[in-house]
Parts: sequence; structure tokens; C-alpha cells
Amino acid sequence: MGESKAFKLGRDARTGEFVPVEKARNNPDRCVVELVPKAGYGDTNRDRKPSKSKK
Repeated sequence: MGESKAFKLGRDARTGEFVPVEKARNNPDRCVVELVPKAGYGDTNRDRKPSKSKK
């Protein structure tokens, strides 16, 4: 099985500062744990125009 294409990152919900994941898990009322894609695995369709579907 290959590597995961994302990693977990803790963030303080009030200030937006990054915090360790362990601290975020211990303070769920103030912090969140986010799943962030690794480089090269993010949203690649942001700059493209939506494709027209043929009906």
C-alpha cells in the first residue's frame, strides 16, 4: 500500500495559528484537526474552466 496523499495539521480555530495535532485533539472546543493534501495532490482544477458536458 502507498503513502497517504494528505497529512493532518492542527489549527487554533480562534487565531488561525498552527498547533501540534495532539494539542488540537486535547482542546476540541478551541482547535481543529485538518487534513491537508501533500504537494502535488491538491485541487488541480482551480485554474481550469469547467468542461461543457455533451448531452
